[in-house]
Amino acid sequence: MHNKFSNSLIAWYQEYHRKLPWRETKDAYKIWLSEIILQQTRVQQGLSYYLKFIQVFPTVFDLASATEDEVLTQWQGLGYYSRARNLHLTAKKIAFEMGGKFPNSKSELIKLKGIGDYTSSAIASFCFDEPTAVIDGNVFRFIGRMLGIFSPIDLPETKARINIFLQEHFPKKNGNTFNQGLMEMGALLCTPKNPNCEECPFKMSCYAFQNNCQADIPVKGKKIKVRIRHFNYLFISQENNIALQKRKGQDIWKNLYEFPCIETDQEVSQTDLQNIINEKYKIKNPIISSIANYNHQLTHQKLKVTIWKLDNYIAEMPKNWIFASSNDINNFALPRVLSRFWEDFSNNGLQLQIV
Repeated sequence: MHNKFSNSLIAWYQEYHRKLPWRETKDAYKIWLSEIILQQTRVQQGLSYYLKFIQVFPTVFDLASATEDEVLTQWQGLGYYSRARNLHLTAKKIAFEMGGKFPNSKSELIKLKGIGDYTSSAIASFCFDEPTAVIDGNVFRFIGRMLGIFSPIDLPETKARINIFLQEHFPKKNGNTFNQGLMEMGALLCTPKNPNCEECPFKMSCYAFQNNCQADIPVKGKKIKVRIRHFNYLFISQENNIALQKRKGQDIWKNLYEFPCIETDQEVSQTDLQNIINEKYKIKNPIISSIANYNHQLTHQKLKVTIWKLDNYIAEMPKNWIFASSNDINNFALPRVLSRFWEDFSNNGLQLQIV
């Protein structure tokens, strides 16, 4: 059974897998980069970012030598920006402290910033042929359905059971291809919805297929309550320059740029916001108008975003503001909701009001 499962999976992968650039190399830098980008990101979207990163930062030394703003600008739109910050920190460590060489074992890779259990296993397996099973969401789903596992996926014992199964079936040769096959099976056939069971070579030994309960596996853990936040952005232009500030603290979008933001507990009226602006920035009778509204969904947060145009900004500029030329806005790393606004604003041919 052991050899049959691994041999069948490897054979299936070799015939049906997608051609992707990081599968054509054993370069640890490129494989690490692809794995970080593909966390929480679909391959179709991640591929374009991977190709862009490789072009802009062809080696770990290039990435390490870049500024954080340059890295965040290239990452813009991918979300989960802590990935980019950790990517940059780890690149510096590898380039400047380790001579540009990645550790060649899972036990050492996992010590690096932003590299967890899955990513360390992937790099160790794909680059250095370490016989360690790779378990991501696709593998959880595929093996969970195969074995009929109904315990929540966030429990340690669930992962332990899957890991035991995989290590028992791990081949003596082609372990990296075996791991790729596990993930590709979950991505192409054993999908979250409407899995293509008829094409699956394991359907006859799959608990979920035999019992028609594919939709019931995997079992999700406890749902985290979604937090609703209200962001009021002030769009301020002076002589074709736009006011920006850099987000600080341990909140979302750390170190990204944004328009001056007033967060409120609930949706506010124009009059209420005028009073807040008056108090916060000492602007008497601020003239504002709502010019855009967006709902922006994060993993555990829902942002209700309103863009307000402030037409009479005459006050001393706060120390954390800068005025950037409208021609340079795309060179700043903005949260996706604001880059979307800027695209809408630019594409509609609207002209900045010079005050």
